[in-house]
Amino acid sequence: MIIAEAGVNHNGSIELARQLVDVAVDAGADYVKFQTFKAEKIASRNAAKASYQQKTTSANESQLAMLKKLELSKADHLSLIDYCSKKNIQFLSTPFDEESIDLLKDLGIRLGKIPSGEITNLPYLRKMAKTFPQLILSTGMASLKEIEEALNVLLSSGAQKSNIVVLHCNTEYPTPFEDVNLLAMPSIGKKFAVAFGYSDHTKGIEVPIAAVALGAVVIEKHFTLDRNMEGPDHKASLEPRELKEMVSAIRNIEKATGSDIKGPSASEIKNITIARKSIVAAVNISKGEIFTEKNLTVKRPGSGVSPMQWDAVLGKKASRDFEADELIEL
Repeated sequence: MIIAEAGVNHNGSIELARQLVDVAVDAGADYVKFQTFKAEKIASRNAAKASYQQKTTSANESQLAMLKKLELSKADHLSLIDYCSKKNIQFLSTPFDEESIDLLKDLGIRLGKIPSGEITNLPYLRKMAKTFPQLILSTGMASLKEIEEALNVLLSSGAQKSNIVVLHCNTEYPTPFEDVNLLAMPSIGKKFAVAFGYSDHTKGIEVPIAAVALGAVVIEKHFTLDRNMEGPDHKASLEPRELKEMVSAIRNIEKATGSDIKGPSASEIKNITIARKSIVAAVNISKGEIFTEKNLTVKRPGSGVSPMQWDAVLGKKASRDFEADELIEL
């Protein structure tokens, strides 16, 4: 599942939001995801901005004021859900407060995305588990103990483990490559026996592609129309061409991963006789002559006696005359 994370990169404009949907569709993503919140419900007047937000938005603006400009109304949600339906892409949004959970439920959303910042929010986790039959849990900033505690809350509140995907994540925008710690992702899956994926905030597309090779079943990645736009998340987002390249690469890795069974593939079987070798006569050999290391050699094609039978062939008598380079028969 590839989630194209539009987030708040619409800058409060429903028209920009629709353009982001178009980009996600063109890229081939499965979902386009926004964020649902009431600014007053998630940030107090005294809440500071993250350092990356201070760099990408007005330094004199509070977090509350910043968020207020990025809200989507119920009418906006209805419009985007309808637009996504017409464009044949799934709509998804992350609720950041309990009122927003109810709104998404009322709009028919059945997949709940829990953002990293809410992993220690007990009442929020309980409500998410009771509201959405399927859940995705991001784990940025979290320890294994905090992930375990959050999962316990979800499971004790009615969620089914088989319907939960846990995303490894680093909540820094952009994430330094040395802080990704991608091997923690399959470790999470193994420790908690859950499906796992990756929510990426690095620059570029290499890390989410690598995550798929390591077994991620969900990839989430921010994207924007233009990284130079004003707003908190644009700088750490992919532009349209990059999103399309990421999706294409992930689809190729999906195909290439295959199974854990090693054997010749359907496409290469035809090359076995061409690339492998057989035991052939090194010189002309007369009928009744003994096969030796001096009169035998190994050459292509591989349609004759396998060189793995070399020891068994030595010492036998030639059943007929063989010309040099001719495949040996026993």
